[in-house]
Amino acid sequence: MSQFEYLRRQMIDTQLSARGLHDETVLNAVAAVPREDFVPAELVEFAYNDSPLPIGASQTISQPYIVALMTAALNLQAGDRVLEVGTGSGYAAAVLAEIAAEVYTVERHKILADSARNKLADLGYKNIQVLYGDGTLGWPDHAPFDAIIVAAGGPEVPETLKQQLAIGGRLVIPVGTSLQTQKLLRVRRITEQEYIEEDMGSVRFVPLIGAAGWEDETATAVAAENSEASLPELIFKSSEHFASIDQVNLDKLLARIGDSRLVLLGEASHGTAEFYEMRSRITRELIEKKGFTVVAVEADWPDAAHLDHYIHGTAPDPMLESTPFSRFPTWMWANTSVLEFIDWLRAHNEKVRSTENKVGFYGLDLYSLSTSIEAVLSYLDTVDLETAEVARVRYGCLTPWANDPALYGRMARTKEYQTCEAGVLATLQDLMKKRLDYSIANCKQFFDAKQNARLIANAERYYRTLYYAENNSWNQRDQHMFETLQSVMKFRGSQSKAVIWAHNSHIGDARATEMSARGEFNVGELVRKKYGDAAYIIGFGTDHGTVAAASEWGGPMEIKQVQPAHIDSYERIFHGVNTDNFLLPLRYPLQEITRQKLLQERLQRAIGVIYRPEAELQSHYFYASLPHQFDEYIWFDETRAVEPVTRKTTEGTLDTFPFGV
Repeated sequence: MSQFEYLRRQMIDTQLSARGLHDETVLNAVAAVPREDFVPAELVEFAYNDSPLPIGASQTISQPYIVALMTAALNLQAGDRVLEVGTGSGYAAAVLAEIAAEVYTVERHKILADSARNKLADLGYKNIQVLYGDGTLGWPDHAPFDAIIVAAGGPEVPETLKQQLAIGGRLVIPVGTSLQTQKLLRVRRITEQEYIEEDMGSVRFVPLIGAAGWEDETATAVAAENSEASLPELIFKSSEHFASIDQVNLDKLLARIGDSRLVLLGEASHGTAEFYEMRSRITRELIEKKGFTVVAVEADWPDAAHLDHYIHGTAPDPMLESTPFSRFPTWMWANTSVLEFIDWLRAHNEKVRSTENKVGFYGLDLYSLSTSIEAVLSYLDTVDLETAEVARVRYGCLTPWANDPALYGRMARTKEYQTCEAGVLATLQDLMKKRLDYSIANCKQFFDAKQNARLIANAERYYRTLYYAENNSWNQRDQHMFETLQSVMKFRGSQSKAVIWAHNSHIGDARATEMSARGEFNVGELVRKKYGDAAYIIGFGTDHGTVAAASEWGGPMEIKQVQPAHIDSYERIFHGVNTDNFLLPLRYPLQEITRQKLLQERLQRAIGVIYRPEAELQSHYFYASLPHQFDEYIWFDETRAVEPVTRKTTEGTLDTFPFGV
């Protein structure tokens, strides 16, 4: 039995049979169809997850259980002729074709219709015909049908489809006045004029667009129940609105943060100015009003150390040749929003007399393999020449791969090159054995060297993990970031308080996202497990605007237009709130009805240093439950790209070395 066959059988047992679906004909049909062939290549490992998946054209392949449930509701017989409205990937049509004699399926997106037609032909399905057209009008040339199944939610049952049912035929369709209030109906045609409707429970589908459905995607967003306030209206009442970052009053937010020792500040992209500027504003108030002394960010340790020297008015190691913030993506930290914040930190520290109360700036990430090696060797050269020579030999194992450590991971995995694990671990152990001797002279310099040595060891393992099918490099990275945070807080003392700046995907609790189903955790989950309510996690989001990002890894920075949010996303809901900017408390004092409506998993957008608007649904959306993910959410409806630091930008500043310009 192959891996996918095993997952398919497990899916049938745990998702279908366990929920009471025991129709053997349907179960056998599902067992016969390779769902992995109907999802995008990058999502194939999730083919049998208990959830819908994006497939392109802002559409999804339905949850396996829903496909099986709707198929079972049709009560199909071997000789039946079936009409499907909404072909999508073609998966449901294949399941239907395993039972029925003929399947006719209509798809309004040409790219999906063509793709499904080719896929079904490749898999040998000769009893399926695919039409590109308006599915709400059915397929009159082949009517009447013994069964009709509609894979999208309409405002009502289309009369055109009812008329194409044979006497005794069954029609299964989601119906509702909005995406949040759909119910699954089964309609039976008794006579020419008589139909019986049966409510089969609540469901949630993409909108049924067409002449007999919704006019367009925006129609469902504005449709609201007359009996109660819409979710955007509830969010408006529950949130704190503000006109600008400079004018926002953060007193209530600080009260909600209370005595938390850690505050995690996210971002929905690495290239949005408002996210950096709002994090800066919140961090400044946490420093001034609540005594926070640690700023830990999703940046490499050596680069952040340059900023730390700058804000303390000290000089970096003159032996280091590497230029800080010169590695892709330079704009992520070398931008004017960060520069302004760093200048504020420097001015703040100049006013603080006590060394322990000065703010430190620390990097949590592990991509700086080459620079960290350089830093450790430079340190050892000043304190222990003999150990420095031994370390130089050990680190020499990694030297050929300094500029491309991912290549080292591949070579080590294929056994074409020896692994360097033992040597880098031994150097870290040597440092720890002599920590008392080394730290007597300068404990901060020793701490910096130790963190760089730990980074080298973890980075070596991380790059090998990239090529281990059974391991997870994401977990290696976030575990390193969490351990680095712990080391910094221990170094700064038992009363230290830290602000963490990182992407939403790192600081939002992974257990509330589809990451958890892949066996992935993140910094937010690890922090919550250790600190509980003493950690306060804040996510950020936007609907549209501009963003600084590349089209591929290592590519040039571009200013790109952020596409308006997907209709099935949290972002689309927040875009519907009647205010541009707001803070939404999710832990308390959020109204229970608002919280309950937000708990339902929805798509959430994540833009990193790469942004591909043309493939946004596949590349930048994932499912999450917002109130379980964050304690607070900050919304900017329209945002702008960060402005990279240039020589012109820094003219007249005290010192430009932190940004290497």
